[in-house]
Amino acid sequence: MPRHPVPDPVAPGQESVWDYPRPPRVEQVDARVVIRLGGEVIVDTDDVVRVLETSHPPVYYLPIAAFAEGALVPTNGGSFCEFKGGARYFDVRGGDAAAQRAAWNYPDPSPGFDLLADRVAVYARPMDACEVDGELVEPQPGGFYGGWITSTVAGPFKGVPGSMGW
Repeated sequence: MPRHPVPDPVAPGQESVWDYPRPPRVEQVDARVVIRLGGEVIVDTDDVVRVLETSHPPVYYLPIAAFAEGALVPTNGGSFCEFKGGARYFDVRGGDAAAQRAAWNYPDPSPGFDLLADRVAVYARPMDACEVDGELVEPQPGGFYGGWITSTVAGPFKGVPGSMGW
């Protein structure tokens, strides 16, 4: 794959991830997000914020308070984003299932990312299902990034083999 990929054609009603900014933008969106794990709904909310960054599908952040009791369990370790600041991680539990380090948040986000305070993002891959407005999402390729792919975004998406330099 080329170092700088050619954006996929954009269909009506779609956004190209290649039109997203860097540094990323945070925005409140009118959407309903439902996540299921272990056969249970662990969150169902329309209080949704998304982060848009060049070459990445949107990352959805949901209020910690909207999650079912016991669904988010703080775990050890953290990471740092040059834009959003220091992140902490959570194990995610639902029914009899548990996904280690499958969610994260920025408890004290960097200036400009204040909307992320008290919100959490979840990796789609280890969940039973993640939905945006009733559409099942596809996880962003690779194991590092947490974007959610829906029919409303066009790629190609960072995370595929050969995309490290994008």
